[in-house]
Amino acid sequence: MRIATWNVNSLKARSSRVIGWLDRAKPDVLLLQETKLADDAVPYDAFRHAGYELAHHGQGRWNGVAIATRGLPIDDVTKGFGGPVAVETAAAPEDASPLTEARVISARVGDVRMASLYAPNGRDVNTSFYESKLVWFEHLLRWLGETAKPGEVVVLGGDFNVAPEDIDVWDAAACHGGTHVSSRERDAIAKLGQWGLVDAYRLRHPEPGRYTWWDYRAGAFHKNAGMRIDLLLVSTAAAPRVVWSEIDREARKGKPIPSDHAPLVIDLDEPGHPFDAGWVAAEARIAARTRPSTPGDTVGT
Repeated sequence: MRIATWNVNSLKARSSRVIGWLDRAKPDVLLLQETKLADDAVPYDAFRHAGYELAHHGQGRWNGVAIATRGLPIDDVTKGFGGPVAVETAAAPEDASPLTEARVISARVGDVRMASLYAPNGRDVNTSFYESKLVWFEHLLRWLGETAKPGEVVVLGGDFNVAPEDIDVWDAAACHGGTHVSSRERDAIAKLGQWGLVDAYRLRHPEPGRYTWWDYRAGAFHKNAGMRIDLLLVSTAAAPRVVWSEIDREARKGKPIPSDHAPLVIDLDEPGHPFDAGWVAAEARIAARTRPSTPGDTVGT
């Protein structure tokens, strides 16, 4: 089974890119975040035409999460942590009340219990938004303990808005003191690990310099100044089944304007459809731009 997660930063704006990527990577399951659509505005027919059924949990112009599957039934769909979803108002910021927002959808797909998650951003450390983010993670951990066991095959995927370690950011010193890298946020991720979840990407990729998010500004993508904040966390029962993982850097390129996130993909049991994620070529270009010049260098090579 191939499972992918992708913060698409508006499914309305990027539905054609998402449908095209489904044909490129052929995931069996795609977990989506930041769809920014109400349930009745989702392009279900476009997904069906591509061979996918989709379960969606949205609230209009903010947030929104979904699970799309190919040839696999979606059973036992649950939206949120069991509480009501807030009614959108023009005055309400997108992360004003994260526990009542469309940030979680879970289901059973085949033998896997999985969830698509969009964690709050947190904005700035020592703000109410940051504290609400930490409370949201506490509820996630409690919900996980109430609904699953580490001995089951469980996958939590999505935009966690936390880089788990310094290796997951382009410059730990530059990021120090900000959200996404603070000790309390990282402790929240560590507690998910203590429950029994494993970072599936790191099972296959221990190297630095691989990220899932890059700012649109200041040429961050071309400099590879990013963060790995999109994760696929698998239970200890699922971890031995992870045979491959990758971040599709190529999906962050091109026009129309792509999402600022790239898809993260894992394969359980056997490798899926091959595709070139673009990292080998990108790392060669980045190394060439950043290495010190020597007398033998030629301008323009």
